[in-house]
Amino acid sequence: MTLNCTISRNDFMEGLNSLQNITNKRVTLAILSNILIETTANGIVLTGTDLEIGLRVKVPAEIHDQGSLTLPSKKIFEIVRESGSDTITIKETENSWVIISAGLSTYNLAGMADNDFPDFPEFSDDNFISFEAGNFSDLIEKVIFSVANEEENAYSLTNVLIETEKRDGRSFIRMISSDGHRLTIMEKDVAADVDLLNITLGTLIPKKGIQELKKFCDTRDTVEISFEEKQLIVKDTESIMVIRLKQGEFPQYGAIVDAVQLENKIRIERIPFLDSLKRINLFTEDIFHTIQLEIENEKMILSSQNIDLGNAKDILDIQYDGEPLLLGFNCRYFIDALQVMECDNVDAYINSNNSPCLMKSDSDKGFLSIIMPMQL
Repeated sequence: MTLNCTISRNDFMEGLNSLQNITNKRVTLAILSNILIETTANGIVLTGTDLEIGLRVKVPAEIHDQGSLTLPSKKIFEIVRESGSDTITIKETENSWVIISAGLSTYNLAGMADNDFPDFPEFSDDNFISFEAGNFSDLIEKVIFSVANEEENAYSLTNVLIETEKRDGRSFIRMISSDGHRLTIMEKDVAADVDLLNITLGTLIPKKGIQELKKFCDTRDTVEISFEEKQLIVKDTESIMVIRLKQGEFPQYGAIVDAVQLENKIRIERIPFLDSLKRINLFTEDIFHTIQLEIENEKMILSSQNIDLGNAKDILDIQYDGEPLLLGFNCRYFIDALQVMECDNVDAYINSNNSPCLMKSDSDKGFLSIIMPMQL
């Protein structure tokens, strides 16, 4: 049997778009650059995988003939995106070639048989818990910026640590990230019983997996989530995503947090601080974005210098009554943290000239950021 179907352009576009980040990467197997298209009684199912993340999306369609094959993900997406027609027809011919009709336009596209396409990961239908999708979107938004890049030697830092906790009869989900120079923690109070999630100690979600999880949650109101020994499954009525989990030794972040004494507090207005940092960052000299912070007499003086271009200085009013401080930090790290915070005022705690800075706010519950100092 050969595949033959007609699909709404908008529905097809939405399904293909959700798969692009998974399929469009350098792969050793050519078929991983393709998407699997399978017909069902009510439409088609699109599947993409990079062997770390698998996503299956249902798309309504009019089925003329049953069939399945794989097509190049990027090229079929580009054809549908540029099409001016309301509907797209795909008809398989010989040797996995297809004729794509879109209004007055016709395309011949080479596909591949589905024999070598990887099987979609199996999972249990038990133990799924329903969550507000926004809870996971917010958790990820607050920690993803400080996940280490793939070239980082410390393998565990290229992942996000996820934990659950029960306190005072309430359930919390916590995500933690670090690139070795900064640490970010975000936790949220959720309605579901987190004990049912079966998250084990040291459960790590890879950076790409956490990015795709956020993308999945951003477009939905509720999701169902299940954790198995080696994979995370998230789904709704139309889509299923399976993310391969990692296991490893994440830094003992609790000891890092406890090392900062919550006594020497600096209160700063968040938006003026953020704006000032962006101005000062214009004159940072190297990849470390080094700036100097001089704190004294309820004033913060921010300065940066570039040998070739010049220097910059900015002054902010703050609330502080401690000893004078002279500090060096990566400006970019402050900007990243302040941009995801949602408060008017930030409380920064710094013990001494060589101590890390801990930032949090009573009105930004669950969020905490620690930035390590730099030598001036």
